[in-house]
Amino acid sequence: MNAADVAVFAAGSLRSALTDVAQAFERSSGHKVVLTFGASGLLRDRIRSGEHADVFASANMEHPQALAALGWTERVDRFARNTMCVLARPEVQVSTDTVLRTMLDPKVRLGTSTPKSDPSGDYAWQVFHKADVMQPGSFATLSAKAMQLTGGPQSPPPPSNRSLYGVLLAENRADIFLTYCTNAELSRKEQPGLKSVKLPSTLEVSADYGMAIAHDAPAPARDFARFVLGPDGQSRLNGNGFDPP
Repeated sequence: MNAADVAVFAAGSLRSALTDVAQAFERSSGHKVVLTFGASGLLRDRIRSGEHADVFASANMEHPQALAALGWTERVDRFARNTMCVLARPEVQVSTDTVLRTMLDPKVRLGTSTPKSDPSGDYAWQVFHKADVMQPGSFATLSAKAMQLTGGPQSPPPPSNRSLYGVLLAENRADIFLTYCTNAELSRKEQPGLKSVKLPSTLEVSADYGMAIAHDAPAPARDFARFVLGPDGQSRLNGNGFDPP
């Protein structure tokens, strides 16, 4: 990586969308974008430990705000929104109306990401809390049975060319996976037999994505951030399934 490159640490759920955005920025600016993807909490810790990043694109607002509190950045911008869905193997009978019953079924293996390390895991736990309002005792059941298969410090690295969630279901590691709707749709496109199921409004959880620029970032990094927030970047994020901030 040379001094003219833009170093971007970004949530794994942004892999397809931000790669699209970065390629468009490279064509228009002539600056190369070096993308590093991973669980947002783990990326935050790497930046906090001194690893170099010019831009941090997180799947929540809390992790970049934690870096702001340390003086790493001067501001945090919302740049996209996502929602949680259920990704299911072909043989699992599940619909929006039956999501909670399916998740609670002791015979159904439920996969999630790892809370605290990966915002997707935190959002899954928010779904469990909402389920507890609908059916008391659900939080204890769901948080106990959920297999934290991704996004943790010891989790295997995700493949660079396929959706990890589809791979985990294909390997029969779980029957359903509670993940972002964008991840579920990518997995379904790769494996058409999989099902992407929206949560009912009573369980719906939205994810705000936050972007921060290092206080000493060079001009090309600031240009990239503006590009993400601008009409071309937003159009490409929307084309990859993300909602506007």
